Amino acid sequence: MSTSNDHGLSEFGYRQSLDRSIGKFASFAAGVSYISILTGTFQLFYFGFGTGGPAYWWSWPMVFVGQIAVALCFAELAARYPVAGSVYNWSKRLARPTTSWLAGWMMFTASVVTLASVVLAYQVTLPQLWSGFQLVGDGSGAHDFGISAVIWGAVLILFTTLVNAFGVKLMARINSIGVFIELIAAVLLVVILAVNVVRGPGVFVDTHGLGEGHTGGYAGVFLVAAIASAYVMYGFDTASSLGEETVNPRRTAPVAILRAVIASFVIGGLILLFAIMAAPDLADPRLGTSSGGLQLIVLQVLGGPLGKVFLCCIVVAITVCALAVHTAGIRLMFAMARDNALPFGVRLARINAKTGTPVVPAILIGAVAVAILLVNIGTPQIFTAVTSVAVVMIYLAYLLVTVPMLVKRLRGGWSGRDAGGHFSLGRFGLPVNVVAVLWGAGMSVNLAWPREQIYGGGVLRWMALIFIGIVAAIGLAWFRLRGRHRLGTLPEHQADRGDRLVDELS
Repeated sequence: MSTSNDHGLSEFGYRQSLDRSIGKFASFAAGVSYISILTGTFQLFYFGFGTGGPAYWWSWPMVFVGQIAVALCFAELAARYPVAGSVYNWSKRLARPTTSWLAGWMMFTASVVTLASVVLAYQVTLPQLWSGFQLVGDGSGAHDFGISAVIWGAVLILFTTLVNAFGVKLMARINSIGVFIELIAAVLLVVILAVNVVRGPGVFVDTHGLGEGHTGGYAGVFLVAAIASAYVMYGFDTASSLGEETVNPRRTAPVAILRAVIASFVIGGLILLFAIMAAPDLADPRLGTSSGGLQLIVLQVLGGPLGKVFLCCIVVAITVCALAVHTAGIRLMFAMARDNALPFGVRLARINAKTGTPVVPAILIGAVAVAILLVNIGTPQIFTAVTSVAVVMIYLAYLLVTVPMLVKRLRGGWSGRDAGGHFSLGRFGLPVNVVAVLWGAGMSVNLAWPREQIYGGGVLRWMALIFIGIVAAIGLAWFRLRGRHRLGTLPEHQADRGDRLVDELS
């Protein structure tokens, strides 16, 4: 184990340039806030329930089983490679340059799209707090909801940009406070909903007849509704993406990753479970609309004043979720730029002397996220369309890590035990890795499938495939023609020879 003050970072050829100040709770909070129990469950409950009825709840444990397999693989990687830009740097050590670059490029692009999708959640919650938060019209117009969502989204992106530009300590402090509020609110919400249940667990086999006339019957409907759950449980790699800013990252990050997924599954699953059992009227059509959904159940069950207090907590959760997503995107962009793997790498990898953070990526990511919102401003399915594209890209980026990892295991190139005594799956690594790959591939296909109820009609049905295809084609064209010939750590980020020697001898 390295005795240098960079926590072994020089082992990977880098010098410590980011501010290492994140502790155990802040690392855990980074993963939890990206997953964001309250943001995800409240943002897309209406879609899951409206599409699959009460029985859609079973997609929650289904998604957990698949994602915990991915998280276990990532925990192993986090223990061995505690470097910024987790997915990119992991794939770089498992696969060939083109594959690893594509993993980073897809994850980075997905982070920007995810930021655009997360900030849309403000519009789902704020107008239910006060009608004045509906900034355009009264919400009944064809584009009132979408335009207001874009305005609120731009405001939130401006906030996350400024916070990230000011430094990791401010970001971690706001994030930790926000996650603490979110967890307390989520647990209290579970308790309050539990004591107000009005029906038994038999409701979870009720499909509301939504499979009738649908291709594949209810199974086909269920796969569509599962998007609501798939949207929540990802982003847990953020705890490792902040590895260069975390104290003792080899031990802290793996635990933070797993705790974030498990906590989100348990608390989020109970919120959905008891909310469905406590809803006054499951036949209320508003439960399947973006202006009603889970927020409406909370207001109905808890009553106006108390219900609105919890909606305020949801606004806090959305805020820190967007902050975490923005932060993760910045670290990924910095990691790739530091390897000169992006155009204008020198500028993108520059650390501000005062704040200790890469400021240019913060501004650039914020600007592009706002542009994505503006492009989709007239799309009626703006919530589900942007969200689904983001999730597909995340799943594909994860596959570009888990597949090379599986190949390395099968070829005997991955040791079952970690020499440093850190987290390792041991003999369970291969079956867990297989599940992670099969799950990722299956859900990628399911999420990208051209469905009108998700992406809209006409050519928009193919939005995910078209967008991802263009992003991949443009990226690979640049990398193959120019990028791969200039790969290499920028001089200002290379580890000193003395630090490398210490690592080699320790």
